Amino acid sequence: MDQFFFKLSIMLVPALMAITCHEVSHGWVADRLGDHTARSMGRLTLNPLRHIDLFGTLMIFIVGIGWAKPVPVDYRNLKRPKTDMVWVAAAGPVTNFLLATVSAFAMRLMIQAGSGIPDGTTLAMVADPITLMLAFSVYINLLLGIFNLIPLPPLDGGRVAVGLLPYRLSLGLARLEPFGMIIIIALVFLTRIFDYVIFPALNFGVHLLAGADSGLVFNVTRLMMR
Repeated sequence: MDQFFFKLSIMLVPALMAITCHEVSHGWVADRLGDHTARSMGRLTLNPLRHIDLFGTLMIFIVGIGWAKPVPVDYRNLKRPKTDMVWVAAAGPVTNFLLATVSAFAMRLMIQAGSGIPDGTTLAMVADPITLMLAFSVYINLLLGIFNLIPLPPLDGGRVAVGLLPYRLSLGLARLEPFGMIIIIALVFLTRIFDYVIFPALNFGVHLLAGADSGLVFNVTRLMMR
C-alpha cells in the first residue's frame, strides 16, 4: 500500500498537468481564432477537475498513457475553419513537447543542485521527489505528444492532416473519425506500432532532452509502471 501511494504521489501531478495543459491549449488557441465555446463552458482553466476523465486518468496508471475530456471546439466559429483547425489541433502536442522540455531542464538543474545535498536531510527529502516528478513529466509529456501525432482522427495528428491534405483526401480521412478510436485501439493491440514507431521516437526525445540523465527518466518510468 505504501508503494502504491508513493507511485501516486510521483505520477499524479505530472500526469494531470500534462493532460490538462494539453486540452486547455486546444481551447485557448480556438478562442484566439474566433471560437469561444471552451471559454463559455468554463474550460479555459488549469483546474484539472474541469477536465478529468476518470477512466482516461486511471489508464495513465495502468498502461502509462491516458486522456482528459476533450475541450469543445466548434470549427464553424473559426475565422478560417480548415486552416485554423490545424493550429487548434497542433496546440496540444506542441504544449506537451514544451512541458517536456521545461521539465527536462528543471530536472537536470535539480540533479546538479542535489548532488551536494546529504542523503536523509530534510532538503533531500523534498528535492528527491521533485526530481522524480520532473523525470516522469518528461516521459508522460513526450508520450502524449508523440502518440497524439498519429495521423488519424480524432487524434490531433489526424486533424492536422485533415487540415493540410487536398480536399478529396481530407474528406476521406475526416470520414474515419467516428471509427478512429476503434482503429487506434486495433493498431495498439494488434500491431507493433509502439515498438516500431512510438517507443523509438520516445527514446530519441528523452535522450535529446535529458541527455546524460535520460537513464533516470526511464528508470523512474519503469518503477512507476510496475
